[in-house]
Amino acid sequence: MQKEKHTFREHSLDTFLRPPAWDLYIGQEELKNNLYILIEAAKKRNQAPEHVLLYGPAGLGKTTLAHLIGKELNVPVRTASGATLNKASDVISLFSAATGGGVIFIDEIHRLNKNIEEVLYPIMESGGIDIMVGKGPTARSVRINMPPITIIAATTQIGKLSHPLRTRFSGGTHKLAYYTTPELVKIITHSAEKLGVALDTQSAEALAIRSRSTPRIANYLLKRVRDYAEVHNKKINPAVVTEALLIHNIDEYGLTEEDRQFLQVIHKQFKNGPVGLQTLAHALSEDEVTLEEVHEPYLLQLGFIERSPRGRKLTDKGIAYIQST
Repeated sequence: MQKEKHTFREHSLDTFLRPPAWDLYIGQEELKNNLYILIEAAKKRNQAPEHVLLYGPAGLGKTTLAHLIGKELNVPVRTASGATLNKASDVISLFSAATGGGVIFIDEIHRLNKNIEEVLYPIMESGGIDIMVGKGPTARSVRINMPPITIIAATTQIGKLSHPLRTRFSGGTHKLAYYTTPELVKIITHSAEKLGVALDTQSAEALAIRSRSTPRIANYLLKRVRDYAEVHNKKINPAVVTEALLIHNIDEYGLTEEDRQFLQVIHKQFKNGPVGLQTLAHALSEDEVTLEEVHEPYLLQLGFIERSPRGRKLTDKGIAYIQST
């Protein structure tokens, strides 16, 4: 069978690999069921669903869910980032452009500044906003009514959202869970089919185990293995998966060189810990946010480190791993 050829750029390819329909979205079953009820109930009432907040680590499918909700409602999805909504006029323009209603997806909503939050509140509560027109004695308040809109917001740092903002997501606040290996195998298999890549179950499992429980990483690794196999004219199998990913310093656990340095520094410089995050960041010449959001979650999930009141320390499992590398 001849492989299908694609001319997508990398970011377009990521969009291409997203599931095109609700039923094809793998994983997050409890969350999907709750959202499905919210969507279907709103459709029966001929209303826009209430606003929804999605949170969890990057790469678990928050953006994909937002677009699938739009498809289920048969309405357009307009996207924005919390970092780009800097003025009240930015918010008004975003919502006013949705003349027929639909879904507004705000990614990384924790990056909104407090003044913009204040602009969002009346839109979320009553579907409109009052603005002052003119200056001095002639100034007057003008009401701008917005079309029926569902706001779907996503964040990787829910703790940074203010309480008033969180409580206005009356459709629910939902956490996305990490994926299991069988779920990732299904995702990788579907992505391979879309890319026209021949992939057996064992190779898909080898990729899944290295994917840090995250679909975005699973697709990234699949593309890197595909590239390696094509350049070297090899058929993909578990051995080729290992060869390809070692080039990127990704081991059988999915750990990168930066992850190993994290563990090495605790092991060698701080005698397995505990060590404070700030001290660790200085020792690694890395910022604290990157350590806390990129490296720590997966190392905690593997059971290689643990947090204590005094800082981070290696577990017996983590010590055994680092001594074997």
